[in-house]
Amino acid sequence: MDMVLEMRGITKTFPGVTALDRVQLAVRAGEIHALVGENGAGKSTLMKVLSGVYPHGSYSGEIRFEGQARQFRGIADSERLGIIIIHQELALVPLLSIAENLFLGNEPARAGVIDRHAVHARTRELLRKVGLDESPSTLVTDLGVGKQQLVEIAKALAKNVRLLILDEPTASLNESDSAALLELLLELKAQGIACILISHKLNEISRVADSITVLRDGGTVQTIDCRGQPVAEDRIIRAMVGREMSDRYPKRTPRIGETVFEVRDWTVHHHLHRERPVVRGVNLHARRGEIVGIAGLMGAGRTELAMSVFGRSYGQRISGRVLLRGREADVSTIGRAIAAGLAYVTEDRKGLGLVLDDEIVRNTTLANLPAVSRLGVIDEGREFAVAGDYRRRLRIRCAGVHQAVGKLSGGNQQKVVLAKWLFSQPEVLIVDEPTRGIDVGAKFEIYSLMAELAAEGKCIVMISSELPELLGMCDRIYVMNEGRFVAEFDGAAATQEKIMGSIVRSAGSH
Repeated sequence: MDMVLEMRGITKTFPGVTALDRVQLAVRAGEIHALVGENGAGKSTLMKVLSGVYPHGSYSGEIRFEGQARQFRGIADSERLGIIIIHQELALVPLLSIAENLFLGNEPARAGVIDRHAVHARTRELLRKVGLDESPSTLVTDLGVGKQQLVEIAKALAKNVRLLILDEPTASLNESDSAALLELLLELKAQGIACILISHKLNEISRVADSITVLRDGGTVQTIDCRGQPVAEDRIIRAMVGREMSDRYPKRTPRIGETVFEVRDWTVHHHLHRERPVVRGVNLHARRGEIVGIAGLMGAGRTELAMSVFGRSYGQRISGRVLLRGREADVSTIGRAIAAGLAYVTEDRKGLGLVLDDEIVRNTTLANLPAVSRLGVIDEGREFAVAGDYRRRLRIRCAGVHQAVGKLSGGNQQKVVLAKWLFSQPEVLIVDEPTRGIDVGAKFEIYSLMAELAAEGKCIVMISSELPELLGMCDRIYVMNEGRFVAEFDGAAATQEKIMGSIVRSAGSH
């Protein structure tokens, strides 16, 4: 089969660090080629070289596309040839319609006037191809994340895509949306469109990939051909991390003590629609040294519960009580929730968890500035020492604590969010999707850190959409559906089937 893409000896350096070291990547026409590796392995950097974000001349090595050497000076150059990249953070304009997004900067026009009839007709045709029956005039903001992802792919088809690059396309999707997206990739493959799929979800990769290239520390480790027989996940993990990972979750012997944290009869209404309850009469407790999980489908109300408890940072018409060590706690503002001993690691680390343009050192101390201040003035020496201590403890890979957080890989950004909240000295740590979009090696480090915190007597409430993660880490699991807790399982007795069964049985029964 002909190679549609060859990247030969790609080397890219930044001050003080070699991000890519003689990387090789070859993609056949009409195949799905998975690109995997730990955070910081160089996957995104390699795709930025390919798409022209890092222009020719800023790296060494050769790119050949459809048999010819190519020199891209910007994204427009690669898009002209049909190389389209869809980033994890979708590049759609929320308040424009689907049609306007699809042809933004690429509008069909007659005599300089946009041909709206042609735009709508072509939009309908493209939406059919990706399996959407929305009206072209629907605003993007009114679509769920799964449908927005399909709009991005329709936008790529509008540009006559030859090679589609998807960076963590299912990270924010539920299982049914993820399955629909993977089916669409297989359809595009049947039409001869090649695809590079960057993902940490190895089960999805095993399902659709024809080849897998593994990067580690900026270099190509190996390319695995999957067309003959399925590839074991353990083999991929071994190549990614350079070591055996027979246990994906740290061994723990929980020492569970008295009840520390209680939420009683908690009800929350939608932040825009006052009459719509999103959390309905929830009761929760967590004990000293315990990791308590909250399972549920997207939209079940898990994040709304966590954010509303943490300083009422979500919702309105909130009622119910929060108790810490048996006493009512004031969690009416974020500052008071922190003072009471709560911390919340958000699922949206880039939007809500970090100041991306600022340095690691300032992000680390943000939730507890009094601890690094004297008479209201920040002691920079003390702040530097604190950030350095957490950098070592959490093994944050960075050039130094004065590096901007936005320049770190996803796994290292997540560790900075954890460092920020650990420095606030919480008794109760609520972690929301703590390993979303990060690789297996960094996941294990975060799991190990959570296990250490539980061993120190902290109580941890863990929200996750990945059931194996909850089953591997939690001592007890609540199941949430349609704003209510519908089941509770002891960690040792819980299974994926039991959890999903309780969701299905509860659906629509209220």
